[in-house]
Amino acid sequence: MSLKQFLQFKLSQKLSPQQIQLMKLIQLPTQAFEQRLKQELEENPALDTGKESDEIDDNFDEFDNSTDEEFNDNESIEAEDINIDEYLSDDEIPEYRTQANNYSADDEDKSVPYAAGTSFTQHLINQLNTFRLSDQEEEIAYFLVGSVDESGYIRRSLSDITDDLAFTQNVYTTEEEVEKVLHIVHQLDPAGVGARNLQECLSIQLHRKEQHPDVELATAIIDKGFEQFTKKHYKKLMQKFNINEEQLKNAIEQIEHLNPKPGGSYAGNNKIVQHIVPDFAIKIVNGELELTLNGRNAPELHVSREYNNMLKGYKATKEKSKSQKDAVMFIKQKLDAAKWFIEAVRQRQQTLFITMSAIMHYQKEYFLTGDERNLRPMILKDIADEIEMDVSTISRVANSKYVDTPYGTKLIKEFFSESMTNDQGEEVSTREIKKILETVIEEESKKKPLTDEALSKILKEKGYPIARRTVAKYREQLDIPVARLRKEL
Repeated sequence: MSLKQFLQFKLSQKLSPQQIQLMKLIQLPTQAFEQRLKQELEENPALDTGKESDEIDDNFDEFDNSTDEEFNDNESIEAEDINIDEYLSDDEIPEYRTQANNYSADDEDKSVPYAAGTSFTQHLINQLNTFRLSDQEEEIAYFLVGSVDESGYIRRSLSDITDDLAFTQNVYTTEEEVEKVLHIVHQLDPAGVGARNLQECLSIQLHRKEQHPDVELATAIIDKGFEQFTKKHYKKLMQKFNINEEQLKNAIEQIEHLNPKPGGSYAGNNKIVQHIVPDFAIKIVNGELELTLNGRNAPELHVSREYNNMLKGYKATKEKSKSQKDAVMFIKQKLDAAKWFIEAVRQRQQTLFITMSAIMHYQKEYFLTGDERNLRPMILKDIADEIEMDVSTISRVANSKYVDTPYGTKLIKEFFSESMTNDQGEEVSTREIKKILETVIEEESKKKPLTDEALSKILKEKGYPIARRTVAKYREQLDIPVARLRKEL
């Protein structure tokens, strides 16, 4: 192969800017798509939204791009130089409407709500104002409160805080004084705020509780036996504190009722509450599955009538000047962009619907029952082959979109899983195996949890020959701790 042929081949593999933009549009979930649509409407005056008063044919041809040739500044331009009729044809002004069976009537505007109220930091400062502090102590206390993260912790060392006070606040102090003020911060609500680690956070809360034997023992366990407690070495704790199992159980119950993230409990931390907007909905109607695409993905778009009229005016002018030529070329550019965007939106709708429809039919048994054990092994290539699209396109739809089902709102990529062969020689989904593993662990004796080796044997008995290391991998993917950490009294 010659170098020239090789370069031509390489160039032919490149995506056009329009194809890249289409891929980006396909990747966007509903809310992000609405933002992109808003941006396009703001940037391109030739693009309009809403219904048109006149009926317009949806079919159209490509614009004639033969008008970009060089021309002399002084020459007049004949009407034939630009084929205006192609632009003025009804066929050239596309409009897509949403009144089709595959769009849901989900047209109401949804805004992302914010949590109201005072900020978490201000809430703590308001409490500080009730303490009698010197000017220096007050500055240190404000700085400490400003260092509290959203979970309620101060995760910086006292030496770092002391240095920062000197460099940024011109407050020259010692670690001892900072620690003294930190103990004042520890008296603020919610209990545990300002702690430097989990142990200190739990200890602060226990010291604030009404004292009785169970609380006192729980405090001693956190203060003096925290490592054994986190590793669930219950026998060592019973020996260390000379207590029986019942006493230990009561103390642990006190600890379990504490809040490991005191900052998260304050509603006024002004975090944005994210609401997932499902991109699709699947319903069961008369025993059959029915798929709809969220109507917000199918806006009514058309090319601006005003821009259309500008071209009519240009066509009617007998003598065309350079400035008119420049104006019409600008209009043409905007019309091209508007027309392409409308077509890209249509292709996006079609791609989303076809892809989700293929996934729904592939996983029909699951969508009819809601039982995860009915999920078939399915990889991106299965769907790509079925609808003759690229794997990357399926990935873009699956990774960022949600579907509302009778069993809750699900991320589409969750329906994809690898397969393995059971002892009957049948292909089963790894999701099915994980579900069975989860059930076995739920039903185990918490006094003597099953090791990964034991779980492997049980799964083999159920017809799933899985190695211990694979069990460990699936268990970790399910966020289930090892047997020792699942132990309960």
